[in-house]
Amino acid sequence: MTSYLTGLVGSGIGPSLSPALHEAEAGRHGVRLVYRTLDIDTLDLAPDAVGDLVQAARLLGFDGLNITHPCKQLVIEHLDELAPEAAELGAVNTVVFRAGRAVGHNTDVTGFAQSFARGLPDAPTRDVVQLGAGGAGAAVAHALLTLGADRLTVLDTDPARAAGLADALNARFGPGRAASAAASEAANRLAGADGIVHATPTGMAAHPGLPVPADLLRPDLWVAEVVYRPLETELLRAARAAGCRTLDGGGMAVFQAADAFRLFTGLAPHTDRMLAHLADLAATPA
Repeated sequence: MTSYLTGLVGSGIGPSLSPALHEAEAGRHGVRLVYRTLDIDTLDLAPDAVGDLVQAARLLGFDGLNITHPCKQLVIEHLDELAPEAAELGAVNTVVFRAGRAVGHNTDVTGFAQSFARGLPDAPTRDVVQLGAGGAGAAVAHALLTLGADRLTVLDTDPARAAGLADALNARFGPGRAASAAASEAANRLAGADGIVHATPTGMAAHPGLPVPADLLRPDLWVAEVVYRPLETELLRAARAAGCRTLDGGGMAVFQAADAFRLFTGLAPHTDRMLAHLADLAATPA
């Protein structure tokens, strides 16, 4: 039987559903895939140790790795090559080992774009606010502007990082398509927005909480989440209570995983059954 060895590198990834998603999909194709979690917290490693983990995986014969917070940008200097989409974003969420080389890819852009088109197909996107300018944030921002958002304002606790992402977006999509602001300006920026996209770790099992005060949410605002574990974050719960249309992070998790699975194995994933599987997994307590 053909077999693959893969894994996930990041912080607080114990509850990740990626192992189950990848291993079950491989089984449906009649191949064996082992998917390990390499949690830098459990291993007592700093985020910049991602290079050591990539090198160890290469030496141990891994076929690939997924990379998540906070290592999506830090991993780049440790790779031999970047696929065009990863180079443009400056963030990697998938590393494939082939012929002794480590090649970085990013499947977050297409993952979010497919999820948004499926879950909020007619949502207005004249003015969108995004929370988070890190690796996931860069991918989501590119997806939003590719989908046709007129204007995107990126908020981050690091204003310089938000400004850098906005500059990169304007360079690619045209002047005035993106702006940046400090996270403390959320109230002003959300006042006239059509929707909000959350792309920070807040709300993950290891990082509970709300990224913005609940009283900033209103019924005519749609809210899209990137976090998928738990599937119903505190933000989504508050948004639904406020009457907002919502999109959970499950769709993005599945579509980016499906693209990574294709890169790891060369096999065509079945996204509908992966979505059904995720729903079953998410209903099980962590």
